[in-house]
Amino acid sequence: MLGINSIGSDQYPHDSRRPSQNSAVHSVASSSHGPFGHNVHQRSSPESSQEAERLLSQYPPDPENNHVEFILVAHFDIGQGSIMEYQYPTRITDDEELLAQLMLPEGAHSRQQDWTVFLLHKEGRGEGDRNTSPRASFPTDTQSTHDFDETVQEGAERDADGEDEDEAPQGPPLTYVLNLVNRRYDSSVKRGAVFKAMAICTRHPFVDIFKPVLVLAIDEYWRNPTPDTLELLYNSLNSMDLSLIPRLSPLERTILQASTAKDLFIEKFDRMIEQQQMDEDEEHANGETNGQRSDTAKQAAALQSQRPRDTHEYVSRINFNGHSVPVKVPTAVSSETVGNFSTIKLIQTFSGPHATSPQPFTLHEHLTTNGAYTHPMIVLINAILTQKRVMFLGHNTPSEEVAEAVLAACALASGGVLRGFIRHAFPYTDLTKVDTLKEIPGYVAGVTNPVFATTPDLWDVFCDIQSGRMKISSDIAKSERSELWTSLLQQNPSVASAAESQAMQPPDFSGDLAFIERVQRSITDRLGEGVIRSMWRDWIVKFTRMAAAYEEMSFGASSLYIGAQDTDRGDFGLRGHGYVWKDEGARDRELAAFASRIEGWRGTRSFDIFKQDLIHMYKSRPIKTVDLHHHHDRLRTQKLQLDEAAKVYLGFEEAIRTHDEICQLLTVTSEAHGGLFYIFLGLLHPWRDVRYRTVELLERLGRHEAGKRFFKGLGDFAEVAFVRVRSDKEAREQDDCNNGLSRFPTQ
Repeated sequence: MLGINSIGSDQYPHDSRRPSQNSAVHSVASSSHGPFGHNVHQRSSPESSQEAERLLSQYPPDPENNHVEFILVAHFDIGQGSIMEYQYPTRITDDEELLAQLMLPEGAHSRQQDWTVFLLHKEGRGEGDRNTSPRASFPTDTQSTHDFDETVQEGAERDADGEDEDEAPQGPPLTYVLNLVNRRYDSSVKRGAVFKAMAICTRHPFVDIFKPVLVLAIDEYWRNPTPDTLELLYNSLNSMDLSLIPRLSPLERTILQASTAKDLFIEKFDRMIEQQQMDEDEEHANGETNGQRSDTAKQAAALQSQRPRDTHEYVSRINFNGHSVPVKVPTAVSSETVGNFSTIKLIQTFSGPHATSPQPFTLHEHLTTNGAYTHPMIVLINAILTQKRVMFLGHNTPSEEVAEAVLAACALASGGVLRGFIRHAFPYTDLTKVDTLKEIPGYVAGVTNPVFATTPDLWDVFCDIQSGRMKISSDIAKSERSELWTSLLQQNPSVASAAESQAMQPPDFSGDLAFIERVQRSITDRLGEGVIRSMWRDWIVKFTRMAAAYEEMSFGASSLYIGAQDTDRGDFGLRGHGYVWKDEGARDRELAAFASRIEGWRGTRSFDIFKQDLIHMYKSRPIKTVDLHHHHDRLRTQKLQLDEAAKVYLGFEEAIRTHDEICQLLTVTSEAHGGLFYIFLGLLHPWRDVRYRTVELLERLGRHEAGKRFFKGLGDFAEVAFVRVRSDKEAREQDDCNNGLSRFPTQ
C-alpha cells in the first residue's frame, strides 16, 4: 500500500511505450465535463467505439428461440401413480413416467401447493432442425467429459449469436423446468383430493419469474383442463418482450454483478430505447395520419416508462387471460445461477447450530481444511469444489426449500467463475433415481425422504436442513497427497514447515474463519444478498488464483494462467502476474492451507471446464500484456517503493484507454477491494508526472459509463485532491504552451 502525506515537485523520468497492437485509440469529441463536473480538455473518449455501434439485445425477438419451449401437465392416480396428461406443443420425451414422477414429488399430498425445479439435457441437432429437443434424463459421467470435437460447431454458433464468448462449450444445452404441484379437495375420489402438476420448460435459468403466471395458469386449468389452456399459456409466456435488455459483454456483466449501484450501465438501456424509437419512427415516417402520430407519441412514452430503476433487473409484463403480470428479469446472470434463492438463508441454516453447539467432523483432507471444527459452509464448498457427492435432506419440508438449498450451494461454489456444478445438480430427486446417482462420481442433490440419511454409501457429505447439521460419510474415499504436493514440499522447505504447523494445530492460515466471520457480520448488518454473493465470488477468485500459484511453484508454469510470458515481457513498464502476498511467509502459509482442496479440485470436471474457459477469456481480453489484477493487488497489499508505485500508475495510464480496457480495470477494482481508492492514491505521489498522468487516467474513467459511478465512491477528499492536482496540471500546461514547451518535459 502506498502511503504519501505530501505533494512534492520531483519528476519521474519514465518512458512507457504502448505496443503498436494496442495503440489505436478512438478519438471523438467528448463532454467538456470531468468526473466532478469541472471543465477538462477535449480528449479521446473511451465511449466512442460504443457510441458508433448499434447495441444488440440480449433477448432479441426470435420465433425459433422461444422463452418457453414446452408445457407439461401431470396428475396423481391412487391406483396407477403419477400419470402424464399433456405435453405441449409436442412431446418432450417418450419416458412419460419419469417426467410425471419428477413433477409429483414425495410428500406433495401433505401441502396445498409445492414448487420443484429440475433440469433436462437436450439432445443433439437433427438434420435440418435448428432447434434441439430436451430429453428427460439425468446426467452421467460420460456426459460431463469434454468432447470438444463434438461441441465445436455448437460453440461457434453460440459465439456467432453473441452469447457468452468467455465460456467454452460444456455439452448439450440445459432446459430448466419450473414445476407447480397443486391440490384440490374432491369428496368423490379416494383420499378426498386430486393432485395436478403443471411445469414450464424454458431456456432461461431465471425460472422463478414465471411463478405468478403459473399459479394463474393452473387455476385456469382446473376450470378448463384442455389443450386450449396450455396454448393460451404458451403464447402468453412467449409474447413476453425482453428486447430492451442490452447485451452486456462478459466484462460488463462481471462489473454489474459485483456492484450495488442501481444506475450502472443505465446509458445502455437508454440507447436501446432510443434505437427502438428510431426504428418505429422510420416505420411510421411515410403516410402517417394525425391519429398515427398520436399513437407514435404514446408508444414513445411507453418506451420511456420501461427505463429500469435498477439496472440489475428489467421489469417486463406477461399478459395471461386478462391479467397483466409484472416480472423482474435479471440482466446479468451466470450460467450456474438458476432460480431465485437465498444464499443468506443457506448460510444461516448451517451456521446457527455450529455457533451454539459445534460438533466435530470426521477428518478428511479435502473437506476439513481447518480441522475437525471447520465451519460447515467451508466443508460444503470444499465438497462441491472437490467433486464430492453432496445431499440435502428436507424431511417434512416443502420440496421448494430443498431445491433452493441445492441451487444456492451450487451458486456459492461457482461464484460466477467456475462451472460444471449445475449440470450435475438434482434440486429434487427420490428413491427411484438411486441407480442413476450411483453412476455419477460427484453431484449435489436434494431429497425429502429420510431413508437417504441411512445410506451413507450414496453421499459423501449429508446436509440436514431441519437440524442445520452436516456430517461426512464414514464410507467416503480417503485422499492421498499427490506427487505434485510431495514435490512442492521437497522443493520448498518453508512450505513444508507451514504444512506441518497446519497439521498439528490448525490455525487460520487460509483465512477461512475470518472470511466466514465477515460474511456473518455482513448478514447481521443487512447488507443484502448481492453483497454476500459478491463476497463468495471474491473467495472463489482467490481460490483459483492461488491454485495457479500452487501449480507454478511446482511445475514452473500453470495451466490456469494463460499468457504469463506476455505479462512478464515488461510492456508499459510492468512485469509480473498472479496472486500477490504481503511476503513469502504469508505465501507459504496460505499455500499450505489451501493445498489439500487445490489438490482435490485439480482432478474434477469444474477444473477442466475452467481451463477451457480461461482460453476463451484470454482471447477476448482487451489487455493481454499486463496483469491488471496483479498490479492493482500490489498497490493494495504491499508497501511499494516510490519508483515501483510510479511504474504501476504510469503503466496503467498508458495501457488503459478504450471502453473495454477500462472495463477490464473495473473488474478488479470492485467495491469490496476499495473501488478506485488505490488508483486515487496516485494523486498523492511525490512525483509530478505520476500525479498528472493519474489525473488523465481518472478523467478517462470519469467519462466512462461505469467508471463515473465508481468516482462517486471516492468521497469529498478525493474530489479536493483531484481538482487541486488537475488545476496545477492545467496551469503548468498553459505556462509550457506560452513558453513553447511540450506538455510533459519528462515524456
